[in-house]
Amino acid sequence: MSFTEQIRSSPRLKKFVHWLLIPTSQARPRLWVRIFLNRFFHQRGKNVVIRRWVRMDVLPFNHFSIGDNSMIEDFTTINNGVGDVRIGDNSLVGLGNVIIGPITIGNNVILAQNIVASGLNHNYQNVRQPIHKQGVNMAQITIEDDCWIGANTVITAGVTIGKHSVIAAGSVVTKDVPPYSVAVGNPSRRIKGYDEQQDQWVRV
Repeated sequence: MSFTEQIRSSPRLKKFVHWLLIPTSQARPRLWVRIFLNRFFHQRGKNVVIRRWVRMDVLPFNHFSIGDNSMIEDFTTINNGVGDVRIGDNSLVGLGNVIIGPITIGNNVILAQNIVASGLNHNYQNVRQPIHKQGVNMAQITIEDDCWIGANTVITAGVTIGKHSVIAAGSVVTKDVPPYSVAVGNPSRRIKGYDEQQDQWVRV
């Protein structure tokens, strides 16, 4: 049995290792994890820019990667505590975003300002117990290549946004968006699609 498997199979050892990485009841990794440990586990491409005031809540036990020529702007939070975070090439994560895994952001994606994309939900079914004690569930978010997500959009767990789609500012995306679509509203709805025969965007 590998050391990793031993940790996962022992609740006490797992709790101790978790404490070494993250202070109790917090999401932000300890300084030694951020400065020394993460660089051996996470992947950064060429010409990556992560601004000074980005909060990188990334840990070594889940995946984090960012591709060539991509940028994360100030006041954004990236969190892989419950699921992998993967950002492709030539993508922009704008000011003040909150990105919580599991999430995959493709190549040439533009995320505008103040977007929340969270693959995590809190369980709430047991009314006799506080919600914070009921654990969480996760569902993968995927934003495919060439998408543009407008400011103040919320993307909920389990959603896939298809290639070269546009999500209007202020939308709440609760269902999958097909490729080559324009979606607006709360909850978002598809209002345009690209028609190959007409070679133009048409209302649907």
